[in-house]
Amino acid sequence: MVDHHGRFVWYELLTTDGAAAKTFYGSVVGWGAQNASTPDLAYTLFTAGEAPVGGLMELPQDALNRGAMPRWVGYVAVDDVDASAERIKRLGGAVYVPPTDSNIGRIAVVTDPQTATFALVEGLRHGQVESGEIREAGRVGWHELLAADWSKAFVFYGEVFDWRETYANTSPLPSYHVFAAGGRTIGGMFTKLPKVPVPFWLYYFNVGDIDMALRRVQEAGGQVVFGPHDLPGDNGIARCIDPQGAMFALQGPRTKDRTKRLANPDIGWSSDWGEMSSRGRLVVKPRS
Repeated sequence: MVDHHGRFVWYELLTTDGAAAKTFYGSVVGWGAQNASTPDLAYTLFTAGEAPVGGLMELPQDALNRGAMPRWVGYVAVDDVDASAERIKRLGGAVYVPPTDSNIGRIAVVTDPQTATFALVEGLRHGQVESGEIREAGRVGWHELLAADWSKAFVFYGEVFDWRETYANTSPLPSYHVFAAGGRTIGGMFTKLPKVPVPFWLYYFNVGDIDMALRRVQEAGGQVVFGPHDLPGDNGIARCIDPQGAMFALQGPRTKDRTKRLANPDIGWSSDWGEMSSRGRLVVKPRS
């Protein structure tokens, strides 16, 4: 059995237009969609092939009235949601949605002490990523924290999930800290520039050809706000905003025919996303 404790295992898009989001991410990432609604909740599964990789639900009106804006939320697997939520509070974080049984498992929506939002899940009812699959197209291949203070954030996540730093990378940022969960490298964190309004988690979706995917982002009404930035091995990364305002990122091979590449709209790693959605609070309510 694979031990998933401390790893991101589920991703959920909270949006204002579920139908449009299904079409957009189907075109850009290649995800399929399956209806997984219950009598009390309209819910869609995003799938890579036959495997569920995330969920989609519309923000309720009361959440919108309180200032919620579209965004992706990552769920970290824990052995005991109730105990983990209490530990997060003791360490200075907050609990937005207390532990509750939901359509995907027992969950809680929380923040770290610097207000970056994420979620916890115990007993996830849908497929979890097994060893090796994290690099496949359609999977979430990287998790990135833009923190107010990376060193304090790292201490917090180390206390909660036992994350360990693997090595520091000096590019494209002066100080980029890569971390592992259960011995497996899963992401990085760094101290955001003051231009970025609030700390947040960013999720990178794998695509087969990042240049083609970025063209689809623009054709489908989204925005490319950073990139593509070249990585070793002729791969690239880019940050984007979907048509409803949710932030996400892409990573994958660059187009071999460089003459057909997307004109690089690089506006800098410190992009404030046009201040469209990073200022909005995440507001959700318990689900059945």
